[in-house]
Amino acid sequence: MTGGHFITLEGGEGAGKTTLLSTLKARLEALGHEVVLTREPGGTPGAEAIRALLVTGAADRWMALSELCLFFAAREDHLERLIRPALARGAIVLCDRFSDSTRAYQGQAGGAGRAAVEALDGLIVGHTQPDLTLILDIDPAIGLKRAAARRGTEDRFEGKAFAFHTALRAAYLEIAETFKHRCGVVDASVAPEELADSAWALLVARLKLS
Repeated sequence: MTGGHFITLEGGEGAGKTTLLSTLKARLEALGHEVVLTREPGGTPGAEAIRALLVTGAADRWMALSELCLFFAAREDHLERLIRPALARGAIVLCDRFSDSTRAYQGQAGGAGRAAVEALDGLIVGHTQPDLTLILDIDPAIGLKRAAARRGTEDRFEGKAFAFHTALRAAYLEIAETFKHRCGVVDASVAPEELADSAWALLVARLKLS
């Protein structure tokens, strides 16, 4: 196998990305693919150190542009040390969040602005764009209730005002329309098994995997 696939999962808090990623990884490995499961911010030691600054503490810990720069600093390390090498050897990379989270959380809902996000994305991500992005759509009231049930120390974004989470959902749906060539929206309010089947059908159809 040459030339891997880059698949990202996106969505608001409590959308079920973690459970879905595990299911997709198992199904892809059953087909004989090497699968690298990773996350953002994080995935490498340097990026994980930056993650600790971003996902803990008070909701207003960072100004919008400071937060944006931290995310892209983590992303550059992640790309150079893990994602690009894995893709080069033909692996399938499954990533829990990527640039679309930055577009939604920092760019639109967070107020940093679209221009700043796209400028940094062009500089740091460049041509390493996802082949497929699955956007898990869910009513934020449902998602936040789910998230509260498993809340730990990494709850900084969950603590933002409900209006922020409403804006997030709208931002993700706008992203799906803007980048429809690589994005697919799936209903994340359903049971995990149904969500997995819907996501898998979309993945196989879009990437023509076997």
